[in-house]
Amino acid sequence: MEDHQKNPRLSRRSLISNAALAGVTASAVSSIGLASGCGSVSSRRAPAPTPATPSAAGATESPRKFKLKYAPSLGQFQEHAGKDPLDQIKFMADEGFSAMFDNGLMGKPPELQEKIAKEIARLGMTLGPFVMYADFSKATLVTPDEEIRQQIVNLTKQAVETSKRANAKWALIAPGCCSQRLEWDYQTANLVDNLRRCAEVAEPAGMVIVIEPLNWWADHPGLFLQKIPQAYQICKAVNSPSVKIVDDLYHQQITEGNLIPNIDKAYSEIAAFHLGDNPGRREPGTGEINYKNIFRHLARKGYQGTLCMEHGKSKKGKEGERAVIDAYRACDSFEV
Repeated sequence: MEDHQKNPRLSRRSLISNAALAGVTASAVSSIGLASGCGSVSSRRAPAPTPATPSAAGATESPRKFKLKYAPSLGQFQEHAGKDPLDQIKFMADEGFSAMFDNGLMGKPPELQEKIAKEIARLGMTLGPFVMYADFSKATLVTPDEEIRQQIVNLTKQAVETSKRANAKWALIAPGCCSQRLEWDYQTANLVDNLRRCAEVAEPAGMVIVIEPLNWWADHPGLFLQKIPQAYQICKAVNSPSVKIVDDLYHQQITEGNLIPNIDKAYSEIAAFHLGDNPGRREPGTGEINYKNIFRHLARKGYQGTLCMEHGKSKKGKEGERAVIDAYRACDSFEV
């Protein structure tokens, strides 16, 4: 997984593709190929959270918990916390975050997965979706290819084992490119069939597969799954509690906008969110998305899931990491 600081405008190819392929066995890889409510961070930033201060007894007070489960990724605060993933998770909790995510979890050694799970449990945090499968190079899950179908089922079995070790409920699928040789509706039907086969494995284990629509115009031209209504239709057709949507608000602002109405219309099928402002894919307040209003809306709906901070930073070093935290404090200052 790339350092967010070094790559301020993140590409989904680096965030997901590398992480997903790392979790697949070598044979599977070769066969399957498989105007902002927060204000500008620089000009209208809300006051930073009160620093930890000594109490009368000499103890130190930690920052208050955020209202929602904003989830930093491993590596996002390593300038402050160092490179050890457990130290990074502890830093997140100390800053008031109650969730985190790791796209590359499935590719990590089982021993490390277990250590991450124990630390998250100890701190009372929630682990957001990890990447199970993503392909940005060819049409795969939209085809009726039996070999691909069997391999995605096998990959789901591997993801279930990761889910059990890490106490990770959600596994992400980016279904691949559209086919130039099949009518669109046939591709939809094939994807539904493939996801049903995955659900047969995931559902008994309590794992939820989340499918992610991605934009064509800035990051991923040619991918099949692009819009929230499209993902909603597919989830309804699969008709399983183990196949839902991860709504990436950065991608959907580019693809279709209308973020809150689409959240409402598809809410029954949304299991998680990814975050990032647009343009630039950096922290809230650096672009056009009114994240404070969106977070208020989700809180009023009673949303209890994760909101993965899948974005870069507007500044380098510790200053940039602190700007990210401050941006979320500003957006989290809504009244329910």
